[in-house]
Amino acid sequence: MKTKAAVAFEKAKPLQIATVDLEGPKTGEVLVEIKATGICHTDDFTISGADPEGLFPAIMGHEGAGVVVDVGPGVTSVRKGDHVIPLYTPECRTCPSCLSRKTNLCTSIRATQGQGVMPDGSSRFSLDGKKIHHYMGCSTFSNFTVLPEIAVAKIREDAPFDKVCYIGCGVTTGIGAVINTAKAGPGCTGIVFGLGGIGLNVLQGLRLVGADMIIGVDTNPAKKAWGEKFGMTHFVNPKDVGSDLVAHLVNMTKRGADQIGGADYTFDCTGNVEVMRTALECSHRGWGESIIIGVAGAGQEIKTRPFQLVTGRTWKGTAFGGARGRTDVPKIVEWYMDGKIQIDPMITHTLSLADINKGFDLMHSGESIRSVVVF
Repeated sequence: MKTKAAVAFEKAKPLQIATVDLEGPKTGEVLVEIKATGICHTDDFTISGADPEGLFPAIMGHEGAGVVVDVGPGVTSVRKGDHVIPLYTPECRTCPSCLSRKTNLCTSIRATQGQGVMPDGSSRFSLDGKKIHHYMGCSTFSNFTVLPEIAVAKIREDAPFDKVCYIGCGVTTGIGAVINTAKAGPGCTGIVFGLGGIGLNVLQGLRLVGADMIIGVDTNPAKKAWGEKFGMTHFVNPKDVGSDLVAHLVNMTKRGADQIGGADYTFDCTGNVEVMRTALECSHRGWGESIIIGVAGAGQEIKTRPFQLVTGRTWKGTAFGGARGRTDVPKIVEWYMDGKIQIDPMITHTLSLADINKGFDLMHSGESIRSVVVF
C-alpha cells in the first residue's frame, strides 16, 4: 500500500513529505493508521545528527495514537478497530527483563529496533525500491505504520487521539519517572530542572503523589506560569541566582529541624550534563535521589565528586518513566479521561503533516510545549 510520511533523508536537513510504499503486517505484527503524533525533542535529537544510533533515511516519530486496520498471523491481543498507542519501549511479558519485574526495558526486539528494522530484520517502508528505516520501532510520522504486536497498547475508544498521543512518550516519561523510578510519596520535596514537555509532566507527577514542595528550575522566565499550572510551588531562574545554584536550592529546601537541606528527589529534563551534576548535588544528603531523564549528546559524560555518592545520594536513569507500556499506558489514559492529570494545555500547536517542520521550528524557538500533527 501507499502512505504519506515525513521522511528524514539525511541528518540535519528538514523532513520531506513523500508518498512511500508500506508492506502489510507479517506474523505477530499490526498495521496502524496513525491519527495524531506529537513532535518530541528525541525526534529532533536524532534528526540533528547528535544521536549516535541515528539511521537515515528514516521515518521519524514515536509519540502517536491511532487505529488498528489489519493484523498479521498469530496476533491475539488486538484486533481491527482497536484504538492503540505505539510503544517505543515494548512489553513482551516473556523475556528475562520483563519476567524479572525489575525493569521496563523489554529486550525481545531491542537489537532489530536499534537497526531500524522489524523483528525479522527487514523494513516495511520503501521508496522507489530502496529501504527506509523505521524509527524507535514506531515511525509515527507516517499516516500508516506497521508495529510488532508487543509494541502497541490498547486504549479506550473515546480518548481523543490528538491529546492521548502525548502519552506515547512525554506524559508517561515525566509522570512515570516520579511514580515508577523515584517511587515518590506524600510530603516529599522535588526539584525539576527544565520545564518543557517532560518537565511539566514531572511536576504534575509530583503533585499527583502529594509532594509538599515542588521547585521548578528554568532559565526561561515564561516557564514560571506554565509550572504553576501543573503543581509547581516555587520557581527558580538560575540567571537570577548567581554562581552557586546548588547552595541556593539546598537552602530553599531546609525545613523545620532539618538544617541540612536538599530535595528528596531531583529530576533532570534538560539533557545537559552540567545540569545533571547540579541536580544530583542539590539532593538531600543521606537519601536524596536524582533521576536523569534528559538525553545528552554523543560522547558526553556525567561527573561529580565521589563524596556526593558516598554520603548517600543516588543517581538513577529512567527510560519511558519506567512504565510497562501495554500495562501502564492504558491506566494513564484513564487518569487523563478521569481528570486526574492534564494534557490539553500542553498541546500548544496543532499542525498538518505538510507543516511538520514548523513544529520543530516552534520547538527550537521555545514557543511550543508540544506540537501535534493530525492526519
